[in-house]
Amino acid sequence: MSLANKVLAVNNDLPIRTNNPVHSGKVRSVYWLTEADSKRLIRERGYDVASDAPLAIMVISDRISAFDCIWHGEGGMNGVPGKGAALNAISNHWFKLFREQGLADSHILEIPHPFVWIVQKARPVMIEAICRQYITGSMWRAYTKGEREFCGIEIAEGLEKDQKLPELLITPSTKGILSGIPGVPEADDVNITRQNIEQNFAAFNFSCKEDIDRYERLLKEGFDVISDELAKLDQVFVDTKFEFGYVTDASGEEKLIYMDEVGTPDSSRIWDGASYREGKVVENSKEGFRQLLLNHFPDPDILLNKDRMPEREALARDNALPESVLMAVSKTYVDIAEKITGEALVLSDNPKAEIIEILRDQFGLID
Repeated sequence: MSLANKVLAVNNDLPIRTNNPVHSGKVRSVYWLTEADSKRLIRERGYDVASDAPLAIMVISDRISAFDCIWHGEGGMNGVPGKGAALNAISNHWFKLFREQGLADSHILEIPHPFVWIVQKARPVMIEAICRQYITGSMWRAYTKGEREFCGIEIAEGLEKDQKLPELLITPSTKGILSGIPGVPEADDVNITRQNIEQNFAAFNFSCKEDIDRYERLLKEGFDVISDELAKLDQVFVDTKFEFGYVTDASGEEKLIYMDEVGTPDSSRIWDGASYREGKVVENSKEGFRQLLLNHFPDPDILLNKDRMPEREALARDNALPESVLMAVSKTYVDIAEKITGEALVLSDNPKAEIIEILRDQFGLID
């Protein structure tokens, strides 16, 4: 079987029983189950959720996005072998550790296949919470232009590129376009301050003002758990994105939980520790792919300038990347997943067929 056939690039065409359109994002597709199937699985599998909670099947893909575009390779490679399995394995590892250490639950109820999560519907907090331990990337670019305030937080003069910050910074931004919030532009992914959140907590979907403190505590504790574990592997946890939501458990109690993915090479920067101590940055995350794209094309401003989005989309559509590039990215994802989990990542020759068989025979979700 060719490499292209081993890649799960299309994940929104599975014959899972649903009454709703499949929601397909950059990487994952979501199949909302019928009310009858949700209730049946809650009863049969003993999930700790309300008896009428909507459930979904979330299927990851091997697609790779960067600079808000999906990229492809030569020979029909529409994704990166092993990427989807690596992302799920890493998230599963951290979510499990968070539960074991008493932080909070996640939206995941069961993992029937390395590419698949069964999840409960959550009411999302409309914030993408970025934690930064080092000054790099967009923050460094803004710093070189004279900015010293980030999301209402003043940072020191005299910092150097890739330097560790004096303390962990939380720099939140909006998740989606939010309307009617004073001082917050109606645009996706705009930076906000803690004061913005406090004064408009309900608009960001917090149940109460006190939950802002809990959200910040879970951010810091989650970051520290991952950072400490990565340090044991001589890896540097540079920055990451967390997302949160609310669910109701079987007893009727509302809980703030982690959701989306966590601590992955897609949502985080991870540096090799030994190289960093020698003054070099070696990326063990998607940032390495982003840097490769910036060096691969003659006009990197297309990738960085949001005003040139049509040109950027054409660049991604019309340029197949060398197979060697995608295989190097594959090695980055697989290697860091195996390092973090301590287990070999088993890659399937035909993940779609496996998923269909499991969801049909073990969960009764395919006719």
